[in-house]
Amino acid sequence: MPLQTPPLRGIHADRGAKFTEFGGWDMPVEFDSIQTEHRAVREDVGIFDVSHMGQIHVTGPDATTLMQRLTTNDVTRLEVGDAQYAAITDEDGVIIDDTVVYRLPDEDGDATYLFVPNAGTDEATHERWIGYRNEFDLEATVDNQTDEYAMFALQGPNAADLLEDVSEDAPTELGRFEATGATVAGVECWTARTGYTGEDGFEIVVPWSEAETVWSRLECQPCGLGARDTLRIEAGLLLAGQEFDLESNPRTPYEAGIGFAVDLDTEFVGRDALIEANEDGIEEQLVGFQLIDRGVPRHGYDITNAEGRVVGEVTSGTMSPTLEQPIGLGYVPVKYADPGTTLQVVVRGRSKKARVETTPFIDTA
Repeated sequence: MPLQTPPLRGIHADRGAKFTEFGGWDMPVEFDSIQTEHRAVREDVGIFDVSHMGQIHVTGPDATTLMQRLTTNDVTRLEVGDAQYAAITDEDGVIIDDTVVYRLPDEDGDATYLFVPNAGTDEATHERWIGYRNEFDLEATVDNQTDEYAMFALQGPNAADLLEDVSEDAPTELGRFEATGATVAGVECWTARTGYTGEDGFEIVVPWSEAETVWSRLECQPCGLGARDTLRIEAGLLLAGQEFDLESNPRTPYEAGIGFAVDLDTEFVGRDALIEANEDGIEEQLVGFQLIDRGVPRHGYDITNAEGRVVGEVTSGTMSPTLEQPIGLGYVPVKYADPGTTLQVVVRGRSKKARVETTPFIDTA
């Protein structure tokens, strides 16, 4: 099956981007270098094309009920212009996906939502919403608009200044996890103060046909998925398929450290299992760690205790451009999860001393 392409694939190629397959999409992994792009976001501003992320639009008399039943957080708390992080879980309380839910302006008097599933999951997620709606006879319209809109992430301490220069209606007044319709470079966009880097910034939903207009006006360092990964690891953020995977690494929100996105007072798929898990406690949890010895941790590497017994596995790792230290994320039994605990990571057959650290690894916005 051919890879899906973002609307600016040709523009990125002309800029010299290198590409990689991700979630069924052909996406830029770097433009100049991961170090250069990472530094731009931490110190100035950079822009990512994240049009591979799904976009599902839900409206109708029962839209709120549908969203409430299929996401773990309490969507009834959302006013128009609010955003919320949540998980999507199965009946066993295992994470299928994580997502951000936006409350859009009402349509025909009905609550309306946009939520963003991870790359490559939009079709399955759309089918899940449609199936649940039909099974419980709810009145809601569910549209997969992934191919209708591009999405850009403008991130970094100077993101607000740049956006203000090209916007007519000051979306820079938004607080964290707030969103609004705004005119950016003359184009009507949905603009949210959200991101995946640990820095201040905005995610901008742009009509597919107007993607080049907006991208070209947001003149700053273009960034690829490589820098996006190093930035999110420093911020201690989850990546679907690595920190959780329904088949290969099934995890509950409590194990993955996102229990804050679970509201057990709401009725959602997986709630009963998570009530039990919350009462019983967890056996393993996701931790951050820093290698003390030389080496770089990678996904799949074993984590061992002082006696050399395998106790866990690295889910993500990198040489932190900001800290200039090797860092990573991984699951370990709770008795090894306290910050300061010494462990070892097996890097290319050699044990490297590691220390459990509090995440995020850096100060975040």
